[in-house]
Amino acid sequence: MRRRDILLAALALFAAWEIAALMLNRDILPAPTAVLVALVEQLPRGLGWHFVVSAWRVVASIALAVALATPAGLVLGQYPRVNRLVAPLIYLTYPIPKIVLLPIVILFLGIGDASKIAIIFLILFFQVLVVVRDASASLRPEILYSARSLGAGRRALLRFVYLPASLPAVLTAIRVSIGTAIAVLFFTESFATNAGLGYYVIVDTFQRIAFPEMYAGVVAMSLLGLLLYFVVDFLERKLCPYLFVK
Repeated sequence: MRRRDILLAALALFAAWEIAALMLNRDILPAPTAVLVALVEQLPRGLGWHFVVSAWRVVASIALAVALATPAGLVLGQYPRVNRLVAPLIYLTYPIPKIVLLPIVILFLGIGDASKIAIIFLILFFQVLVVVRDASASLRPEILYSARSLGAGRRALLRFVYLPASLPAVLTAIRVSIGTAIAVLFFTESFATNAGLGYYVIVDTFQRIAFPEMYAGVVAMSLLGLLLYFVVDFLERKLCPYLFVK
C-alpha cells in the first residue's frame, strides 16, 4: 500500500466527516477540525498519558501472545501426535468468546494492568496458535526432505525451515488481531480503572458531555490501532523481504 493512497483515503474520510457534521449541525457530531484542535489541546493534559497506558497494555498482550503461541504452534505443526492430543482442547476453547471471562480474570488478577493484558492475551493466543500450527503443518514435504538430506535435525528444521515459513502467518495473525485487541482494550478500560483511552472516552469525557474531547479520544484509539498496523507492515518487510520480490 503506497503512502499516497493512504493519504488520499484519509483525506476522503476527513471530507466525509466534515460534510456529515455540516449536514447534521448538532453538538453530538463536531467537525473534524474541532476534534483535531481538542486532540492537540488534550494531549499534554492527560490524553497523551492515557494513550501511553493503552499502548503498553496492547503491545504487552500481543508480544506475550506471540512469544508463547508461536513456539506452541510450531510444535503442534511438527508433531502430529501431539496435535491430535491437544486439538480437541483447542476445538472446545477457541470458539468461546474470551471477553466473558473478564469478571473471573479480574477476580484473580485485580483491576490493574495484569487483568487487561491477560484477557487480550487469551484472545490473541488462540488466534496466533491456530494460524501458526496450520502454516507449520502445511509445509510442502519436498522442502523438509531437502533440508533433511542436508543433515538438518529437528532444531535446524525449526530454526531454518518451520520458523521462516511461519513468519508470514504470524504477522498476518497479528495484523488480523490488532482490531480485536483494540476493541477488547476499549471495553476493559471502560470500567474498573482510572487510566487508558477507554477510560478517557467513556468516563472522563462522555459522562461530562465533552463531545470534541470524546471524539479526540476515539481518534487517539484509532491512531493506536493504525500505528500498530504500520509496525506490523514494517516488520513484514524487514523479516520477510522475499514476499515483496516481483
